[in-house]
Amino acid sequence: MTVLAAALLIPLTGACEQAEQAVNKGGSTPCSEFILQNQAEQRITVRKYLDQDMKVTPTAAPNVVDASITSITAMCEAQRNPEIPIRDADLTGIFVPKK
Repeated sequence: MTVLAAALLIPLTGACEQAEQAVNKGGSTPCSEFILQNQAEQRITVRKYLDQDMKVTPTAAPNVVDASITSITAMCEAQRNPEIPIRDADLTGIFVPKK
């Protein structure tokens, strides 16, 4: 029975990851949502953002993803408009709300 449960769990784990990547909004993710994501979710969001929005090829190296997460988090925490997409978060949002 344990072997059967483990055999069923492995495909479900992969399916969950695929579903999360499909639903993930990448650069369209609002700062308020990005800040609430756990580290794994942030990595998926930033990878999708870098791959699709920034056209980073080949896929961004882990240190680039980590640096991007740090930058995006800092910018999002400083935004006056928490609903701004992470692709639009920048220093101007600290002083003047971006539209």
